[in-house]
Amino acid sequence: MSRVVAPGSSVGYPGPKGSHTHVAAVVLASDSQAVDLPSFTAVIAAACAAEVELGVLPIENSLIGPIAETHDLLYGAGLSIVREATLPIRHNVLGLPGATLADATVVRSHPAAFDQCRTLFAGWDVRCIPAATTADAAREVVEHEDPRQLAVASSEAAEAYGLEVVAEDVGDLPGAFTRFVALAPYTVVSGGEGWRTALSFVTDHQPGALFRALGAFARNDVNLVQLVSRPLPNSPWRYRFDAVLDGHVFDATTRPALQELQSLTREVRLFGSYAKERTQ
Repeated sequence: MSRVVAPGSSVGYPGPKGSHTHVAAVVLASDSQAVDLPSFTAVIAAACAAEVELGVLPIENSLIGPIAETHDLLYGAGLSIVREATLPIRHNVLGLPGATLADATVVRSHPAAFDQCRTLFAGWDVRCIPAATTADAAREVVEHEDPRQLAVASSEAAEAYGLEVVAEDVGDLPGAFTRFVALAPYTVVSGGEGWRTALSFVTDHQPGALFRALGAFARNDVNLVQLVSRPLPNSPWRYRFDAVLDGHVFDATTRPALQELQSLTREVRLFGSYAKERTQ
């Protein structure tokens, strides 16, 4: 049976308060105490050590695709995805009172936010400085006390740190979304309708290897939701494939597909089965 996060437990997210992931943590574990941690790596470490009941990280954005750092950290950790949620992402330019776009010399944000706001930075002569999270960027603007420094962050971050919104909704496209996942040191084994399974596999380095591996899903009528190629650690120019499937690992179609996949690949790692996302 599935494990439920009890009221009063904790959920870790890459902080500080006001980040998009903070909002996701509240959505994914509304009865838990949200604990801000200094980085994506710290969230993984805390979840692995059971210092928090769940860790929450962004894993995919509708504009820039997969969040590589989350994929790579998940591959190296003994954690499972147990929940997911998709949230609309609206980036704003924040600054100290009186700050303007025209006077800006520095803009701070998370690298993923920079990627989602390329139109904003086209032809804008500013220095882009990466931060651990968008909320960290807002906090750093406050700490530097320089109206020429701005941050790309959420309206929640503006409220949390007393900044003004200099420009609203500066993402490249309206209606951008980010999918967040809750990670835990246990696996949900109950199933039913509306589930997904996440995994990673490594094929032989030979012609047709990926084609043959993907055939396991087609032959068993399993829908492939996502396929991401990522470099293998310590193996230059070799790659793994992170995938998300419709269905629970114990479903009548998913289980034989995974068994066949295992016979066609060098390695298969399961990252858990979980109910489909709650869209906000």
